[in-house]
Amino acid sequence: MTTIGEVLAAARARLHRLEPEAAAAQVRDGARLVDIRPGWQRLAEGSVPGAVVIERNHLEWRLDPTSDARVPEAVDHDVAWVVLCSEGYTSSLAAAALQDLGIHRATDVVGGFRAWEAAGLPTAPGSDAPPDYARS
Repeated sequence: MTTIGEVLAAARARLHRLEPEAAAAQVRDGARLVDIRPGWQRLAEGSVPGAVVIERNHLEWRLDPTSDARVPEAVDHDVAWVVLCSEGYTSSLAAAALQDLGIHRATDVVGGFRAWEAAGLPTAPGSDAPPDYARS
């Protein structure tokens, strides 16, 4: 039997996790920030300008460059994706899942959106609008 703590530790052992400031620098250098929080959380907490919004349950299909459901930014397995959740737990599991798909540069933000905001990095009011790919 495995605990979620063990699963999380194993996921994080594979990642080069980024503190918020380092994540922002990676984004400035061309990495893509992907916000996986559900709409209600983005509405309550805020958003990060320029982040690609892909809720967690769609992440692998939208970022796998071989998927028919991929977003335009998912051009190949070498794209550097920095995953952001609320506190940095779900994002670690999600980034490890992306690495399992061969998206080898995937990682996440230590402390998630809350740490990003606490570091004084750019945020905007939240919205629970559907992601662009989900709008008709």
